[in-house]
Amino acid sequence: MILFDLTFPSPAENLACDEALLDWCEAGDGGEVLRFWESPEHFVVVGYANKVTSEVNVAACEARDIPILRRCSGGGTVVQGPGCLNYALVLRITADGPTRSISAANRFIMQRNCAAVAAVTGQAMEVRGHTDLVTGGFKFSGNSQRRRRKYLLFHGTFLLNFELKLIGELLRMPSHQPDYRQSRSHSEFVSNLNVQADDVKSALQKSWAVAGQCPFVLRSEIAKLVDQKYSTPEWNRKF
Repeated sequence: MILFDLTFPSPAENLACDEALLDWCEAGDGGEVLRFWESPEHFVVVGYANKVTSEVNVAACEARDIPILRRCSGGGTVVQGPGCLNYALVLRITADGPTRSISAANRFIMQRNCAAVAAVTGQAMEVRGHTDLVTGGFKFSGNSQRRRRKYLLFHGTFLLNFELKLIGELLRMPSHQPDYRQSRSHSEFVSNLNVQADDVKSALQKSWAVAGQCPFVLRSEIAKLVDQKYSTPEWNRKF
């Protein structure tokens, strides 16, 4: 597995990069990849099938000039920005291995990430709601998956030192909630880990046996995805 630790200036470029890495691997040009990034600006990103007006306080985002974008994977809506570490894994799909199905890949990846982060923090934590990481009953990581024929993209967030009050200000209560949430407000449901991003990165690199750097940046592929998808209202406001 190779490492791609790079944050682009814009939200659209950062979302496009994850999809470009999946495309690159699917085309047979690469192996497996672990990527890290942390947005320098705040933005809201909805899951592929989310309805923007149901999940997002659009007026609050417009008042703050905070963009609303859509990612290529499922899952719920999140707020991004400084203090929120993002990662992406592009893994090979095998017919009889741990990535053979959506549910198998969820278990495999979440259990490994949980163990890696727990070792950094020294806190007890667990996987809840299929793809959430939780400590002390509070969620600090949400994740989602997109599958192609040969590779899958599994990406998510770690709340480390994020401005948590923004979540309640910019997002509505989600239309779909895991049972363990018990209708708690955003402020009663999420928390920061309060650890350094470099420590989490190191733990995940070790867990996933990273053995080199990505040899190039895929700039033209990312620019094409930004132009045709991630910067367009047809994509970002499609639902």
